[in-house]
Amino acid sequence: MSQIKTLFFERLDNMRVKCTLCPHICILKENQTGLCNVRKNENGLLVSQNYGLVSALHIDPIEKKPIYHYFPGSEILSVGSIGCNLFCKFCQNWEISHPENNAFFKHRLSPEALIEKALVNKNNIGIAYTYNEPIVYYEYVYDSARLAKQAGLKNIMVSNGYIKPEPLKKLLPNIDAFNIDLKAFTEEFYRKVTKSKLNPVLESLKIIHNAGKHLEITTLIIPGLNDNIDDFEALISWIQENLSRKVPLHLSRYFPNYKLNIEATPIATLDKLFAIAKSKLDFVYLGNIHSENGSSTICPKCKNTIIIRKGYSVDKDRLTISGNCSYCNEQIAITR
Repeated sequence: MSQIKTLFFERLDNMRVKCTLCPHICILKENQTGLCNVRKNENGLLVSQNYGLVSALHIDPIEKKPIYHYFPGSEILSVGSIGCNLFCKFCQNWEISHPENNAFFKHRLSPEALIEKALVNKNNIGIAYTYNEPIVYYEYVYDSARLAKQAGLKNIMVSNGYIKPEPLKKLLPNIDAFNIDLKAFTEEFYRKVTKSKLNPVLESLKIIHNAGKHLEITTLIIPGLNDNIDDFEALISWIQENLSRKVPLHLSRYFPNYKLNIEATPIATLDKLFAIAKSKLDFVYLGNIHSENGSSTICPKCKNTIIIRKGYSVDKDRLTISGNCSYCNEQIAITR
């Protein structure tokens, strides 16, 4: 189980291979590893070095993902591996996303064993593939999600969305909900700060939404890098025009981490962007701060509070069984 042939690659001449999983399209010589540091050319085959390699395994509140409109108040088994195909200077999980020594992580767990662990806790609704970037342990996610679905469990993917359309579409039948990081709305930010591109992420968001999957978006607001008002308004307009005004957007406060030492995001900046987003989107939330206004779910029609969140405590008594507002019966687009 330590290494397995990957699902998306092409053989080239002279034992080289081309990885076709994500937009980096790494072309690798014999014994060379891709930018993600976990997919390697071995004898002309592209193998996954992190299949079943688990760096973290915890039961979490689903709101921690953050997912607010899919079985709110529930618990979910969260699993992470190592590696990432982005290089964010502000990475919050750099110890596992870009570990200096992959061999440090010895614990391996088969998909079958993961499902067994998910079924132990009767309050657990399924599995969240999270912590590091699940795209780079694609085969493990694919195999585990199929087994989980067969066992009646839900699958959630917390991702940067930097994946080619074909492998994303192959995952869709077994993934129930996504939270995608839309890190900014300029190519310059993606190129300089993450060493990637914006357009593939936008394409992933459209594919997920058009497939009818539950989708939420997170944007970490970083002073001086992605808090420009014009750029932010363009981001909000794109969500409204290409997805839906009902797609929940989470605006998270940045704190210095990894290679970025910019001071933490001012609360006033978050409040300003929150107000801008609320003018075009029905559901906007604030993360990494204590904010009653930015945590609870407000009905966009009658303006009553229908889900009260305090930390990870969730009161959803004002939500109908079908996920509508109990005051005015407005459809809130919440699965429960």
